[in-house]
Amino acid sequence: MDYIYGVLDLSIWGYVLATFIMVQITMMAVTLYLHRDQAHRAIDLHPVLRHFFRFWIWCTSGMLTREWVSIHRKHHAFCETVDDPHSPQIYGLKKVLLEGAELYRAETKNKETLEKFGRGTPNDWIERNIYLRFPFGGIIFMLVANLVLFGIPGITIFAIQMMSMPVFAAGIINGVGHHSGYRNFECDDAATNIVPWGLLIGGEELHNNHHAFPTSAKFSVRRWEFDIGWLYIKVFSYLRLAKVNRVAPHPVIDSQPERQPGIDNLTAIIVNRMHVLRDYTKQVTLPVFRTEKAMARGNAAYHRARKLLVRRPTLLDDNAIARLGKLLDENKALRTVHEYREKLSEIWTSANISNEKLLDQLREWVSEAEQSGIKALEDFAERLRSYQMAPA
Repeated sequence: MDYIYGVLDLSIWGYVLATFIMVQITMMAVTLYLHRDQAHRAIDLHPVLRHFFRFWIWCTSGMLTREWVSIHRKHHAFCETVDDPHSPQIYGLKKVLLEGAELYRAETKNKETLEKFGRGTPNDWIERNIYLRFPFGGIIFMLVANLVLFGIPGITIFAIQMMSMPVFAAGIINGVGHHSGYRNFECDDAATNIVPWGLLIGGEELHNNHHAFPTSAKFSVRRWEFDIGWLYIKVFSYLRLAKVNRVAPHPVIDSQPERQPGIDNLTAIIVNRMHVLRDYTKQVTLPVFRTEKAMARGNAAYHRARKLLVRRPTLLDDNAIARLGKLLDENKALRTVHEYREKLSEIWTSANISNEKLLDQLREWVSEAEQSGIKALEDFAERLRSYQMAPA
């Protein structure tokens, strides 16, 4: 009766370890191949790895590279809008968490999504004649392989494999990752970082960092954050099986900046805009808010107002906008720092404007901020002139 436990005939802990490794390979395929390599071109995987991960995804989900990449790119293009395929801000957390796979499958039927956002994905003979023609062929192969290797316990292992992407990717990342957690950067969507899931979902839990810098191969930003996907990339890079194309920029602060902002300063501010906005929040918005709140002595308008001042306006609902408007009407200092933040963000959101005009806007912003009469804002204006690009 040894065949009941498969040709490997593992112990209980052997089955547990095998299951964990196989789920890790699945998440590695998602984060390295589908996400960082195919969707964002942040890395270039060796063709051998690409073919292996593409085969593994087909075997553990029946999913096609073009479908996943198209839907993910559309998610970034229309994040938190009605056109976002799986935003919990639109559909609600419960639906995305429990029915994320169904939302994904529904979007795969949208031919416009596949045509517009699926460019550059595999379209070779194997894709057209095997993966596309036999979407369940890989799943059947994986089930048979599990039964041969692990016997009857292989059915349980197979079930866990089949659930890993719907639960971790479609549910936790797309759901919780746009609903709950902490934010390093105030980007225009609701993406959050969720911990401690690092050993389970490949670094994808650092979702706010990713949305702030979508084309970065490395998702961790702060020293204590751990991106296991980046660990895999470093190992594969050492083995010459992966090449890193880009990582998130880090600003350099010049200790002796020019009196007038120059084109290099402007470039550094635009490239590092997420860092600039974060610094503005920490060094201007929050210090002024704490001072004004202390002076207000329990004024109800300041209760839970911190998020109103920090969040991007696009993420505020009508009630929050009304509360924010009332608070700013009653406090000149808060209104000033809030208006200056929005004017600053216009520098990197303006379209079809020459560098000369953008530089004029930056110089005007710095000049006016230095004369605002608000110490925190004046100090930040000086710091803004200090941003420089890191050496290549």
